[in-house]
Amino acid sequence: MISIDQIKQLREVTGVSISECKKALQEANGDEVKAKEILIKRGQDFAKKRIEKETGQGIIESYIHSGKKIGVMVELRCESDFVAKSGDFQKLAHELCLQIAAISPEEVELLEQPWIKDESKNIKELIEEHIAKFGENIILKRFIRYEL
Repeated sequence: MISIDQIKQLREVTGVSISECKKALQEANGDEVKAKEILIKRGQDFAKKRIEKETGQGIIESYIHSGKKIGVMVELRCESDFVAKSGDFQKLAHELCLQIAAISPEEVELLEQPWIKDESKNIKELIEEHIAKFGENIILKRFIRYEL
C-alpha cells in the first residue's frame, strides 16, 4: 500500500504530478528510489516526444557575478507564454546562467556538463526534467558569457 506521505515526498523531490508519482510508486512497489528512476525515464521519453514542438515563447535571463568580472545571458525557449512566465521556468533560466558563469561552456559541451548543484545529473537531464514537469518543449536557444 502506497501512503500519501510517500506520494507527497516524491512529488516534492521531483515536481511531477501527484497522479504520476502515485503510478510510479505503485510500479516500483513502494520503493522511492526506483519510483524516482521510473519518473526520470518517463520524463526523458516525454522530452523526446516533445522535441519537435515549436518553441515560440520564452525569456532572456542574465546574471552578473558578484565581482562584476563575469556576465552571462541566455535565451531559453518554451511553447507557451504561460510557462515562460512561471517562476519555475525563470528559475531554470537563472540556474543555466549560474552554470555558464561557473564553468565555461567552451571547455565542454554545455548540455553534457554535470549540473553544479547536483552532479548526479547533467544539464540536458535538468532541462528534460523541466520538459516533463511543464509538458512543453524547452530549448536553450543561445547563450553568451563575458569575462574580463
